[in-house]
Amino acid sequence: MNDLTELLNHTYNLCENENFEDALEYFDAVLKKDPFNVNVLIDKGVTLGYLEKFEQAIPCYDKALKLDSHSYNAWLNKGIAYHAMEDCLNAIFCYDESLKIEPSSVSSLLNKGLVLGELGMYDDAIWHFDKVLQFENQNKIALINKKTAVTLKNSV
Repeated sequence: MNDLTELLNHTYNLCENENFEDALEYFDAVLKKDPFNVNVLIDKGVTLGYLEKFEQAIPCYDKALKLDSHSYNAWLNKGIAYHAMEDCLNAIFCYDESLKIEPSSVSSLLNKGLVLGELGMYDDAIWHFDKVLQFENQNKIALINKKTAVTLKNSV
């Protein structure tokens, strides 16, 4: 096993044990040795997200996307970060980009539906939740949020 593999294994062990602050230091060490590792850039962004440092996570996803503009995970997680920062328009854009890559992605469809619901775009939200339910007919998040969107739509 080489040094980089050992470093990565230790980093992911820290993440599994929720030692996110320590893991960030190791992600930086890995990226010094392998600055073009798309997966590590994305995982660093996700780790920053666990710490609710979404503004710091987005540049990680941007770097990953410069290296691989078709990275589904980078687009999805960038959307999640924007959504957490309540930047719904950028979140939707990112979810749309992820859906261009993986059109049947339950995560992207679900997250986009949630944002649309928050914006009061209930018909669009319902459509996305229905699409999720085509793939996972017992998806609790889609079922609950579809019911909420229908209720809110009917009360307007």
